[in-house]
Amino acid sequence: FCAPAVDIISAIEFDKTGDHLATGDRGGRVVLFERTDTKDHGVSRRDLERMDYLISRHPEFRYKTEFQSHEPEFDYLKSLEIEEKINKIRWCQTANSALFLLSTNDKTIKFWKVQEKKVKKISDMNLDPSKAVGNGSTASSSNSSSPKPCLANGSSLGGSYNYLSHDFSFPPGGLPSLHLPVVVVLMQ
Repeated sequence: FCAPAVDIISAIEFDKTGDHLATGDRGGRVVLFERTDTKDHGVSRRDLERMDYLISRHPEFRYKTEFQSHEPEFDYLKSLEIEEKINKIRWCQTANSALFLLSTNDKTIKFWKVQEKKVKKISDMNLDPSKAVGNGSTASSSNSSSPKPCLANGSSLGGSYNYLSHDFSFPPGGLPSLHLPVVVVLMQ
């Protein structure tokens, strides 16, 4: 088995806690790993070393994320091709549950912030399309034939907007029920 030249690791660095590992390769990618076996004990490796505790098994890491840090480029002033190969990775101090690191090739140093963020997505409108009124909405319809231009703050040029004004009418029979979208939180 022979790995392509771009997949060969060219830099490796643990953070100061030993809980995160970053590797850089000749293709300019940085791959981050997170330690999983310390969560079982609830005690950090540093504390275990202070207690002279014998660690009977090797540390276990799981893949966290990867990103393209550097691309090949050409230095026109020196007429040189700059490889994308990562030469060095350094961890910086963490803040607000985010990881910070520096990566460098022969020319450029880049500063990266890595953190998990919750992505909210509307997955289901919970709406019966046969009962929709107007522009796909069950809650409003307009009696006026020409829409009023709206300003950025939500008011219209025709004066302040009043929800109970003559521009809003309830469908015949009232509103049968209020349908709200379902929001799903995805970890990314």
